[in-house]
Amino acid sequence: NLTELRKLHCQIAKQGLIHRPSTVAKLISTCTALGTFEGLVYAKNILNQFRYDNQNDGTLFMYNSLIRGYSSIGLGKEAIRVYLEMLSLGISPDKYTFPYLLSACTKISATAEGFQVHGSVIKMGFQGDMFILNSLIHFYAECGEIVMGQKVFDEMIDRNVVSWTSLICGYARSGLAKEAVELFFEMVEEGTRPNSVTMVCVISACAKLRDLELGERVRGHISSLGVKVNTLMVNSLVDMYMKCGAFDTAKRLFDECEQKNLVVCNTIMSNYVHSGMVREALFILEEMLRQRLVPDRVSILSTISVSAQLGSIFLGKCCHAYVLRNRLEGWDSISNALIDMYMKCGKQEVAFAVFHRMANKTVVSWNSVMAGYIRNGDLSSAWEVFNNMPESDLVSWNTIISALVQESMFEQAIELFRTMQNKGIKADRVTMVSIASACGYLGALDLAKWIHAYIKMNKIPCDIRLSTALVDMFARCGDPSTAMKIFNNIENRDVSAWTAAIGAMAMEGNGIQAIELFNKMLRQGVKPDGVVFVGLLTACSHGGLVEQGRDIFKSMTSVHKISPQIVHYGCMVDLLGRAGFLEEALDLIKLMPMEPNDVIWGSLLAACRMHRNLDMAGYATERMKELASDRTGIQVLLSNIYASAGKWTDVAKVRRQLKEKGARKVPGSSSIEVNGQIHELTSGDESHPEMMHIAAMLDEMHCRVEAAGHAPDLSNVLLNVDEEEKEYVLSRHSEKLAIAFGLISTDQGTPIRVVKNLRICSDCHSFAKLVSKTYNREIIVRDNNRFHFFQRGVCSCNDYW
Repeated sequence: NLTELRKLHCQIAKQGLIHRPSTVAKLISTCTALGTFEGLVYAKNILNQFRYDNQNDGTLFMYNSLIRGYSSIGLGKEAIRVYLEMLSLGISPDKYTFPYLLSACTKISATAEGFQVHGSVIKMGFQGDMFILNSLIHFYAECGEIVMGQKVFDEMIDRNVVSWTSLICGYARSGLAKEAVELFFEMVEEGTRPNSVTMVCVISACAKLRDLELGERVRGHISSLGVKVNTLMVNSLVDMYMKCGAFDTAKRLFDECEQKNLVVCNTIMSNYVHSGMVREALFILEEMLRQRLVPDRVSILSTISVSAQLGSIFLGKCCHAYVLRNRLEGWDSISNALIDMYMKCGKQEVAFAVFHRMANKTVVSWNSVMAGYIRNGDLSSAWEVFNNMPESDLVSWNTIISALVQESMFEQAIELFRTMQNKGIKADRVTMVSIASACGYLGALDLAKWIHAYIKMNKIPCDIRLSTALVDMFARCGDPSTAMKIFNNIENRDVSAWTAAIGAMAMEGNGIQAIELFNKMLRQGVKPDGVVFVGLLTACSHGGLVEQGRDIFKSMTSVHKISPQIVHYGCMVDLLGRAGFLEEALDLIKLMPMEPNDVIWGSLLAACRMHRNLDMAGYATERMKELASDRTGIQVLLSNIYASAGKWTDVAKVRRQLKEKGARKVPGSSSIEVNGQIHELTSGDESHPEMMHIAAMLDEMHCRVEAAGHAPDLSNVLLNVDEEEKEYVLSRHSEKLAIAFGLISTDQGTPIRVVKNLRICSDCHSFAKLVSKTYNREIIVRDNNRFHFFQRGVCSCNDYW
């Protein structure tokens, strides 16, 4: 230790040996070997004193010892400074200097300095020294300059296991796992025997690839090449098998490991947690405690995550107590995990207390609090946290944008995305999935095209999730052809991608194409799930494909072994009801294995209104009363049925009940995108700044369509007023206002795209057909049920909606 070295230093001085360079060099070397900062300071002082007393610059060995010592404890800048001092004194480095110096550059990622060292190596003729070249490979690999590392490796005349291992580990750490494994097999073919470090790197690469077969091949080389298995290798194998989903094999390896250390236990435990196997993770914790292994911060992080996933506040508090007893709260990751756990357990006030106690609140800490508020449905608090963050990162923006989309605040999400762009924050796949979803719900095609172009321009990787979101976005924006182009370019389509494509056809009303897509999906070996059948049955409903719908519904259980859920029964009731098979729909409801909910009865009610079946509507209403449903939409639908039949007393009764509950009918609202701006128009509302011009355009439209044979369908006005007033109310439906605004705001030949919050009425439907013919415009209306493409007086739904 340093105290003994000081005594030894005194003895050397007393004996007059302090002026001998060899003795001083050994003393300096011993000081640096302690591996402490104090030891290195003492060694530097000895060197400085030696130079002062003897008017001597010191020896190369002294400087090499200091460079090695500083490098060993990670003080790379100090090591480089000593090297520069040595050069300024005219002392030339040797083959031992450069490996120590390169190690120092590696530890502090001093890429520029490392390049200069490489230049010195070449100038001084050391490019044939294997030890130096291996150090260069390691330096380049660790600093992310893998191409330079490969170049050094390729130019080597002789290579040993360290050369290969350094490059293999470099590829693995640079995210080039496949190349790392290929290099390993090349190494074996050339006859170089790997060591345990090589095997650990290669196994880790297989884990990153999630390739079990490749991992098994690599493992086979361990015994065949006679590589000694150590605990580090077992740890890597356990991690690889866990990440490849072979949990039983990983657990068997873990159980067979005679010397289980904390690292192996942490590896299997954290993998269990990430896979959602929290009970198994707790068993590992119990075994750790039985073997008297003291949990560290990695162990406790996994345990806190377990308590969060289980929602166990008791276990969470136990973890928190352990953290406080062992003074682990200073670790940001621990405090962040505790915040997340308390938020998931519904203890927001405790989570916030942990946050306030943190000495160093990182952006991750702020994000944890914000995400917790969002998870607990408190968007206003999350928004406040976001606005008060001293700094934010991409995760912060993604979290709040996603929350806005989930709360159906689509325009606000788009606006926040624009603010994000103005601040120079580059979006990623997660951002664009949320923005694509928001754009899809808004039905803004121009914005959708811009989003697609933005993704291409910024080279954002389009994985299957983002591609699926784009398919859905274009489908919702009324551009099924672009949606299908994107779908056709997806290489490995999963069931979600097929569902999005089938949904696109459903929204277009193209039931035949939806069924063809489904059959193609089956031929490609993709197993359908319940969500696919929802889209498929919806497509059949919109296309009037009753027989095909019946067959598909039956095939769920008979062919695909999927038990229909209540949503599938709802699709079938809608399909049969639209087609007029009301008795069959009612029979299906009575045969359901589960109790029908208000949505099921609501579908039947909607069909009763369409086909004016008051008796069945009354029956459905009674069933709904038994459910004690307070859904405003159903009550409004019932009111509309009575109004269509002229039963104004019953209408007044239902509306009085709605008023007593504090509910009100949602007004019809339509939005239209013009020059990148979304305009919203509401039925009967004349507050739009262009209302004077809209009203003039409406008058002209009514004159021209009446001349073309249009007669207003006054049955769509569900108010007890005279016919003249009914005509006026009908003329101010929101979709008509939006179409009129589109005609005065866009160039001739430009399609008019309208998104409506309610279902389009029969009068507006026939009106839009004649407008499309009279004005020679394509009109696209997306109501809350489907798309209607109006062209030359014809609608894509064939008047079946």
